[in-house]
Amino acid sequence: MEPLFYVMAIMGCGDGNTACTEARVIPARYATMAQCRAALPDQLARNTDVPYPMIGANCRTAGAQFATTGKVKTRG
Repeated sequence: MEPLFYVMAIMGCGDGNTACTEARVIPARYATMAQCRAALPDQLARNTDVPYPMIGANCRTAGAQFATTGKVKTRG
């Protein structure tokens, strides 16, 4: 199973930061959300070729994630 990691999506937006659409996902993987957020300014500067009047970026989780039900199984 793949471990949990973070990726950055470059978003293209209309004027006024409206109607944003994911334009690309940066191929880098970050171990923490803080590392991903720290890389935002540099990655935005590298991705100005997105054909939208405004661009933004968003960090999100990727990899294996497990849902919890809140119930604990006991042996008995």
